[in-house]
Formats: sequence, structure tokens, C-alpha cells
Amino acid sequence: MKTAHYLFLSIFMSGIFTCLYSQEKTEIIFHKSHEIKKQTAPYSDAVQVGNTFFLAGQLGMDHSTRTMVEGGITSETEQAIKNIEEVLAQHGLTLDNVVKCTVVLSTMDDFSVFNEVYSKFFVKKPARTTFAASGLALNAKIEIDVIAVQ
Repeated sequence: MKTAHYLFLSIFMSGIFTCLYSQEKTEIIFHKSHEIKKQTAPYSDAVQVGNTFFLAGQLGMDHSTRTMVEGGITSETEQAIKNIEEVLAQHGLTLDNVVKCTVVLSTMDDFSVFNEVYSKFFVKKPARTTFAASGLALNAKIEIDVIAVQ
């Protein structure tokens, strides 16, 4: 019994040290935005850890005009996803690389309309968390952030 216990403990400790060593050696890259106007923002559009990309939240903002798109939740959802696609493309990724989405709506009343639009873009069905918050930046109706794997 003691031999099995020591063997288990040895394997367990080896796994912990391997995991810790891997974390220490993984480079973290804070990527500059591909948009010049956003390069002075106090956050990164994408942070890369190994082959995993953590993207900043995207609103339904048209970055060419720096204004929110008109048309409500449908237009804002489409634009937010297009913005995500642009950031992903800078790193050779697509929506198919997305494994997790976090969606913040200004009201859950928009959930069904949002979900219809979202479903057209995220056909692989990444894991998702959706909730509502009172007050998003620029009075947006939606903000979406994603995690993608290369």
C-alpha cells in the first residue's frame, strides 16, 4: 500500500512541477492594436499566451469613423463580431479558432435577437457566457470578448 501511495504522490508532484515549469516558460505577448488610433489605449486588443489568444471586448463600433453603428442590437452585434474577426485576422485566426465567448448585453430583452445574429457567425458553437449589465461603454447594447486557440 505504501509503494502505491508513494508512486501516486511522486506522479502527482511531478505533474505539479511540470505544470509550474510550463507556466514559467510560457511567453506572454501583449500585441499592439492593428488600428493606429487604438495603439495608445490602456489595454491590448489581443494578449497571446502560447497558442492561446485573449481578445479585448469589442463593441458595435465602426472603427473607421470611431462611432457606434446605428440600428440597435442587430447592427451592433454584427459590427462587434466583425471587429473580432479583424483582430483575429491580424494573428492568422478566424472565428473557427474561438473556443470561448463572453457576451455582455445592456438588457436581457435583447437576448433572442442577439442570439439569432450570433448563431450565423459562430457556427462551431464555442462555449459561451451571456449576461446583462447596467451600463456599457459608449452606451453600447453589447460587448463581446473571446478566447481563441491557434
